[in-house]
Amino acid sequence: MNAELASKLDQLKRVARELVAPGKGILAADESTGTIKKRLDSVGVESTEETRRRYREILLTTSGAEEFISGVILFDETLRQSTRDGVPFSQHLKSQGVIPGIKVDAGAKPLAGHPGEKVTEGLDGLRDRLSEYADLGAQFAKWRGVITIDAAKGLPSDYCLTANAHALARYAALCQEAGIVPIVEPEVLMDSDNSIEVCEDVTNRTLNTVFQALFEHGVALEGILLKPNMVIAGKQAKRQAGPQEVAEATVRCLNRHVPAAVPGIVFLSGGQSDELATEHLNLMNRMGPHPWELSFSYGRALQAPALKTWAGDEGKAEAAQRAFYHRARCNGAARHGEWSAELEKERAA
Repeated sequence: MNAELASKLDQLKRVARELVAPGKGILAADESTGTIKKRLDSVGVESTEETRRRYREILLTTSGAEEFISGVILFDETLRQSTRDGVPFSQHLKSQGVIPGIKVDAGAKPLAGHPGEKVTEGLDGLRDRLSEYADLGAQFAKWRGVITIDAAKGLPSDYCLTANAHALARYAALCQEAGIVPIVEPEVLMDSDNSIEVCEDVTNRTLNTVFQALFEHGVALEGILLKPNMVIAGKQAKRQAGPQEVAEATVRCLNRHVPAAVPGIVFLSGGQSDELATEHLNLMNRMGPHPWELSFSYGRALQAPALKTWAGDEGKAEAAQRAFYHRARCNGAARHGEWSAELEKERAA
């Protein structure tokens, strides 16, 4: 390895480790324009460029959140926006010791020839976009692949797993080439009626395929983070597994398929309630030590109370920030296995 590549890898490793620093995790504030519109609609707020900017500003300027938030994944629009004082969000975050990141995929689209399955697009032009995002301050990125379970139709197919793993690996290699840490997100959706056992089997297959692709593409595992689903029953399943069962199944799956070279695993919440996502993470960390840091990269599970509190009312902006701080604090405690129902009930003064 030449000196330039060695230096770049050292930078990737440093940023990856900082993102999973003890007691900290990542805020996913990278909702697309369509998704954030749904979130704002749910609280009666019209989605405009300014309301989207203001809502993100409330989250990103929460005093003390940097104690528990190591990085923030931003959407393209948000990375180009600024605080009310005219400070670019990326600069504001860096001033607080928080690392700016960027969502770079173009969304999951129907997989040709495979009804009911999707593959994530956005590789065309990615090298140039990553260069621009680096200039705008982004130090890590995220790409999400989605895997649907439908046992009656034999889904997911091996081809769907391979197609998404290939896209994730190409994205990761391009990120590392640009000096940006890739978050690799293969999400097995929890929307079906499948059991936790089926989810574990599909997650096993997914992770096995993804890491094989990463190896084939020459991706340095020391300079990535993995963002997987937890192993959990589908929302429509007749039996929902208990928190301890979810924690044990998830850790078992990760131990079997995630190399120890990966610095950290930052879970997505995948539609779980705020408190349940925190409880699952807490239980997994109590089972440690693990070969990798077990952290969070939550979106709705960190934001929902703040959004509901604010609901477009500027008089409630500070209360919304307190709600966000509380969720960040609870998840920070779960990073150490120190979350409790008593802590959950506390509220910032």
